Amino acid sequence: MSDLSITRLNTSDEDFDRSLARLLAWDDSVDHQVNESVRHILSQVKSRGDAAILEFTEQFDRLKADSVAELEMSKDRLLKALEAIPQDQRLALEAAAQRIRDYHERQNQTSWQYEEADGTVLGQKVTPLDRAGLYVPGGKAAYPSSVLMNAIPAKVAGVSEVVMVVPTPDGLVNDMVLAAAAIAGVDRVFTIGGAQAVGALAYGTETVPAVDKIVGPGNIFVATAKREVFGTVGIDMIAGPSEILVICDGQTDPDWIAMDLFSQAEHDEQAQSILISPDKGFLDAVEASIQRLLPTMERADIIAESVGSRGALIQVADLAEAAEVSNRIAPEHLELSVEQPEALLENIRHAGAVFMGRYTAEALGDYCAGPNHVLPTSGTARFSSPLGVYDFQKRSSIIGFSANGADKMGRIASVLARGEGLTAHARSAEYRIKE
Repeated sequence: MSDLSITRLNTSDEDFDRSLARLLAWDDSVDHQVNESVRHILSQVKSRGDAAILEFTEQFDRLKADSVAELEMSKDRLLKALEAIPQDQRLALEAAAQRIRDYHERQNQTSWQYEEADGTVLGQKVTPLDRAGLYVPGGKAAYPSSVLMNAIPAKVAGVSEVVMVVPTPDGLVNDMVLAAAAIAGVDRVFTIGGAQAVGALAYGTETVPAVDKIVGPGNIFVATAKREVFGTVGIDMIAGPSEILVICDGQTDPDWIAMDLFSQAEHDEQAQSILISPDKGFLDAVEASIQRLLPTMERADIIAESVGSRGALIQVADLAEAAEVSNRIAPEHLELSVEQPEALLENIRHAGAVFMGRYTAEALGDYCAGPNHVLPTSGTARFSSPLGVYDFQKRSSIIGFSANGADKMGRIASVLARGEGLTAHARSAEYRIKE
């Protein structure tokens, strides 16, 4: 394998801003053909329900069934999968699940209210969603960790029913995914996938219940379908390619950093891995590690394409400037591989998850640290947050005026309503004003 060409940038270069913008550019526009195909599938599922699901499952997953009920997996089947997987896998899943549950229980919000001096009561009622839908990739691309990360916060939030859809192309079932569903407390599992599964969750069919929100990763057809049904149901996010940004002071083992960069690059060719350091010699050392370690990787071709086309090594003046560049990028995963990560954290404003110190590999966050691994990508960490319990809860405002409160506030509402030309609003408030 010939040496990989990796983009090198320096904040002192005149064209740095333009070069960085070019590096970060990612075209998330959906192919016209994909759009048309997804809209057709969704329309068919909406109008024809189970019949359309059966046809598309046979067409895309080469799986024939006489009814959608045949495509539902029983709780017993999930428990059998849990019994069937190797003991080390079961223990790892259970340990990860416990940590994820412990972390997310701290996010749980409760209802609250307060009473004003005149007896008026104001507050907020927090209610879990009735039903959540979880999309899980199937076949070779099986991610039991995603089952835990999506289903456990929903259950902690109090969602009554979590419905999972997972394609099983050619009947290929992944027992580890089913075992994760058993551990996470998933209520129903259907072996359907693609845009048709998203449509089934959004609109409901004779057999698949309609949900309130759809979460979970998928391919371009799944992402496009989620975008299309948003508004009918809630969705978690439209996720772009995986990203990692490492800020290093030059004192971490270069091999560690190279492998951390690889950990996201191996996802797919569009993934982005960036290292920022004030130490040019360290950037050189990490580049040498990348060249040396790359041939040892099972997914070397994918990593090479990702790092070669979208990766970068960026030299900055100091760690303060590194934080500034990081905030511009607003990465999905940010490693602070420095001596005093807490001090540097104060300068970080935009990141999906921050990994503190030299020993905190991003990969730990993907599986078992506890915080959610469903994170904002493509710069959306500027305004978005990781998936959490709050995504499966909604808030209703509580307003209860006493007679005295209605008298006092009615006068204010009357003035504002008449100022807006809304007479019925004004008179409605005025009826409650004392003479």
